[in-house]
Amino acid sequence: MSLRKLSLPRSLSKPAFAATRSYASQTPGSPVWEVFNRNTKHLQKDRAARNVEESRNVDYIKDEVALRLCERLLDIKRDFPNVLDLGANSCNIARALTTPDPDPVSPSGTSPPLSSRISKLTCVDTSHALLHRDEDLPFNKNEDFTVERQVIPDLESLPYEPNTFDAVFSSLSIHWINNLPSLLAQVNQILKPDCPFIAAMFGGDTLFELRTSLQLADLERRGGVSPHVSPLADVRDVGGLLNKAGFKLLTVDVEDIVVEYPDTFALMKDLQAMGENNAILHRELGPISRDVLLANEAIYRELHMEEGARGLPATFRLIYMIGWKEGKGQSQPLKRGSGEINLTDVLGGGGFDKP
Repeated sequence: MSLRKLSLPRSLSKPAFAATRSYASQTPGSPVWEVFNRNTKHLQKDRAARNVEESRNVDYIKDEVALRLCERLLDIKRDFPNVLDLGANSCNIARALTTPDPDPVSPSGTSPPLSSRISKLTCVDTSHALLHRDEDLPFNKNEDFTVERQVIPDLESLPYEPNTFDAVFSSLSIHWINNLPSLLAQVNQILKPDCPFIAAMFGGDTLFELRTSLQLADLERRGGVSPHVSPLADVRDVGGLLNKAGFKLLTVDVEDIVVEYPDTFALMKDLQAMGENNAILHRELGPISRDVLLANEAIYRELHMEEGARGLPATFRLIYMIGWKEGKGQSQPLKRGSGEINLTDVLGGGGFDKP
């Protein structure tokens, strides 16, 4: 967790008496496939955010990922006056930026919050309820760090001018984007030259335990399979998408966070409270049947619960990415053939020593 509407051009005119034949061809640009229902996802996030206390209680994944994402800034020695938080959810990144002592290996023993390096953070999302849920909390009250909230109708069409932001962050939102290549190209455009895009998204093996057990439960009780867990991008695709969008100096890495739940019902309840439940466009409407849920619970325990474990494991696979917009003075790879040292001299012929 990334193609869509096809149309045919008018046939070209041909010379008189020439044999004519028309061919189907695609118009320029990427086709557009609608995988996720954006209106459904908006309603899910709004509904989840209205129950403020429960919504805050299940922010443990989003808060942890936001902290780990912001830690990447410790390796980038520069300030960012104007930053966009794309798909801000409840402003988890803003909260993480104000965490005291973010650098555990600081020579002085203490380090200022990362928010001291950012003048303005513009947090955008489609859900007003979720975006403004925590606007009364202390992390918003900082004289040197301004948090501005903007509700936009669609995260897939960014309403900003080119070369606007010194950095773009995004934490656990872009896995719901239908046309990810187009969004990444827009992010590249609104960044200033030699500025970074730093993001985290759920990857392909997220909740594989729940996915497999629900599939087997469906087969057992209904004789067929319905998609209950949304499809996600694979880590192998992310680097190619960033490169295609024009980003340079790419860094992509993966982490797994495993959370234990008392049962599958608690897991699915938390996913709903997070606003992370299924939003596939052609999903089966209505709740999952009681028979399938009971079968899922038994199958999940049999397949995935380890002996001696306190609960059922659920794996959240996180893909972290950093890409830089091209700019003057940026490090560049050397031209092919410009090396002055022969690798065979370094590697001793490239083979193993004979016994």
